Amino acid sequence: MSNQKFIPRKLGESIIELPSKGLAKEDFIHSFKEYYVHLLGRDEESHQAHYAYEALGLTVRDRLMERWKETHHTYKQAKCKRTFYLSMEYLMGRSLSNAMLNLGVNDVATQAMYDLGIEIEELIVSERDAGLGNGGLGRLAACFIDSCATLQLPVIGYGLRYEYGMFTQVIENGEQKEKPDHWLRLRNVWEVKRQECTHRVHFGGHTEVQTDVKGVIWVDTHDVLAVPYDTPIPGYQNSTVNTLRLWRAEATEEFNLDEFNSGDYAEAVAEKIGAENITMVLYPNDANENGKSLRLRQQYFMASASLQDVISHWVGLYGEDFSLFAEKNCFQLNDTHPSIAVAELMRLLMDMHDLSWDKAWEITCSTMAYTNHTLLPEALERWPVPLMQSLLPRLMEIIFEINAHFICQVSAKWPGDTDKLARMSIIEEGGQKQVRMAYLAIVGSFSVNGVAELHSKLLQKDLFSDFYNLWPEKFNNKTNGVTPRRWLVGCNPELAAFITKTIGSDWVTDLSLLKKLAPYADDASFRKQWRAIKQSAKQELADYKKQEHDMNINVKAIFDVQVKRIHEYKRQVLNVLHVIHLYNCIKHSENDNRVPRCVLIGGKAAPGYEMAKTIIKLINNVAAVINGDPDMHGKLNLLFLPDYNVSAMEKICPGTDLSEQISTAGKEASGTGNMKMMMNGALTIGTLDGANIEIREEVGDENFFLFGLTEEQVVARRKHYDPESLIDQDEDLQQVMKLLECGHFNQLEPGIFNRLIESLKSPDDPWMTLADFRSYIETQERVENAYRDQEHWVRMSIMNVAHSGKFSSDRTINEYNQDIWKLPKLPVKPKRSGLVSLNK
Repeated sequence: MSNQKFIPRKLGESIIELPSKGLAKEDFIHSFKEYYVHLLGRDEESHQAHYAYEALGLTVRDRLMERWKETHHTYKQAKCKRTFYLSMEYLMGRSLSNAMLNLGVNDVATQAMYDLGIEIEELIVSERDAGLGNGGLGRLAACFIDSCATLQLPVIGYGLRYEYGMFTQVIENGEQKEKPDHWLRLRNVWEVKRQECTHRVHFGGHTEVQTDVKGVIWVDTHDVLAVPYDTPIPGYQNSTVNTLRLWRAEATEEFNLDEFNSGDYAEAVAEKIGAENITMVLYPNDANENGKSLRLRQQYFMASASLQDVISHWVGLYGEDFSLFAEKNCFQLNDTHPSIAVAELMRLLMDMHDLSWDKAWEITCSTMAYTNHTLLPEALERWPVPLMQSLLPRLMEIIFEINAHFICQVSAKWPGDTDKLARMSIIEEGGQKQVRMAYLAIVGSFSVNGVAELHSKLLQKDLFSDFYNLWPEKFNNKTNGVTPRRWLVGCNPELAAFITKTIGSDWVTDLSLLKKLAPYADDASFRKQWRAIKQSAKQELADYKKQEHDMNINVKAIFDVQVKRIHEYKRQVLNVLHVIHLYNCIKHSENDNRVPRCVLIGGKAAPGYEMAKTIIKLINNVAAVINGDPDMHGKLNLLFLPDYNVSAMEKICPGTDLSEQISTAGKEASGTGNMKMMMNGALTIGTLDGANIEIREEVGDENFFLFGLTEEQVVARRKHYDPESLIDQDEDLQQVMKLLECGHFNQLEPGIFNRLIESLKSPDDPWMTLADFRSYIETQERVENAYRDQEHWVRMSIMNVAHSGKFSSDRTINEYNQDIWKLPKLPVKPKRSGLVSLNK
């Protein structure tokens, strides 16, 4: 936000009538004034942009509300099949600009605010990011629900309304420090509380068998209320508005009045605090037992409330007849986190609605679909059996029974194979028994998918090979995608307008049409305009970094960007090794003619992940040396971008020249940052990992900078990996490691990088970073040579955008629907005369 005071000009006149809900500029002004002056109690003397943002947000939400109601009515009247997307994360970012874009009122709203003396950008940037996610998983969920609405599919998203989202990252002395992200501190204008749809979720207690009543009952529980808050999810200019329902945990009673009156104030409100803790913080640190318990509470709370909600809706329409339930409902489990839903649906159908085990299991296995997002075995959740028995005793009984039935099935398929039985059991034996939640999801689902072609193949060949051999028909691939509305039209309007001018506007909802751009790559005039747009985006990114973080960036340099969660397998360290190599080359060359390069790295480390935090410290220490060296000025910069989030990515994407996708082959499930940058004209340097493989297939090897070992080569090399010999044989690598080991980047902090250096030199390094160093350095030289020929570079940039159509989340969701969900597409037509239909 600019440093100028926010001073609206024309708000003095009295407003007494109800605000209009039309889409004309005058209607926007009318509604805005009504909210700003009457609801929020502001006037022209108010100098805080946030209140004007709230007024405009409410004005836009008004225009969505009737469409939202009509969408709900359309689905209800059709009694259509629905999908319920269960995800612990939704990394939504800001909603105002996206809602205006999808509603088709950008120009009207901008002009209305201008007439009031308000710069609309001031209002947009005053909105807090809804950081209800950790990274790609949550951002993917946000893209998916956008595409579901745009494709007019009856899909509802379910998740948790965390009071505190992903932590705010600050850098102090080069180190990450975490501060709470209280994104709900001010009004969230996009949500509507639905108190009447509250459900009760059970924890603790014990089970009893009552043969004369209804079998097993769960008693003496500690209950928590799940209160829903709904957010409208508008499709792109099509009148459909789907719903994202987020649950907030509340106590069944506000406080214990007797304890309060007796003076025990803390105990009086303990139950309330304990209940609300469930949705207080996104991903509590589960390094201790309390953290594990809270994380499990969160997952069960979300699953139980969501399933109860769906069943309540079903009973309202069909009573206690569940014969068509599987035909009308599908639950998509976004990763392992919601997999407890398999056991919870069984509990609800049997204990609450008197279905037999066989019937309940038939319904469960016909409605659950599981998406796996990781190839790292340690990321597949396991919950200790004692914890499950204490917290969810009835669920643990059901899981034991599910496993017993499943083990019988495995034994029938492979008689006497005790090793296979042990490998496939949902209950992992050993020192402390644990529940393998991914296995529960596979056993209880009719569909299991990976998120890129390589990822899905590796799931079938390695991680879940036993299950694939048992049920090959369950397994399928759904390569991820991102919504082009936010990640091209919204974040890069200049490029989007140029594309529309060239090939028309239909590409916004059919990204495959971008292939029409390919012939223009040979047009010199077109390339000139393309390059000017890219330079403008780079200047905007440089200005943004200067304004937000006081960073100076040379816009003539290659903008070399790696922004993603900090993790060893994503190999930010390999990027830093290359930067140190460049630094060393410049220091020892009098006539170095290298292309100027600005390397930008951003991302957050999990609070308990010490090695990732050390990597952030290394990046900042190396940056301090390089950026403070006069020999580097105009030639090399390294910048760490603090507090990377969705809104930051919206600035970064358009200005990126080179997209770093350098994970160890076979470790990244898919990636979506690679798609966003490609879609905005960046070229990729990457390994054959995740969706990089498919990006290269689409754009062609000549427009992709490939390096490194393949997944098969990584597996073969691991048996005799010797990083010390690699260092001995490579003079450049020797120089880089010497600078690291001698403390050149940590002269006042001796030894702080020893563990990281030891991990790089260890033959047991699972990420094999040094094995790819030489290939990476040589490929980066190819990048420099290509960038020198700007005509050729711009041509490659155009070809990347032209071939990015596959990576639209619209394509991904269409495939989910065709192969798994099988939902009807239901157009929605608003009926109120005051609302204009956006359907053409």
